Amino acid sequence: MAQIFVPFFTTKKEGSGVGLALTRQVMLAHNGKVAVRNNSQGGATFSLTF
Repeated sequence: MAQIFVPFFTTKKEGSGVGLALTRQVMLAHNGKVAVRNNSQGGATFSLTF
């Protein structure tokens, strides 16, 4: 979880690792935030604050 916003970090064989890094940069450029938390039954929830 600590690396998910790092450019080119991916856990997928064919992933590029730019999606979440780009999302974070766009949100920061517009004075927004991206938050993530684990779900107890698996997966994660992302929150975008504009």
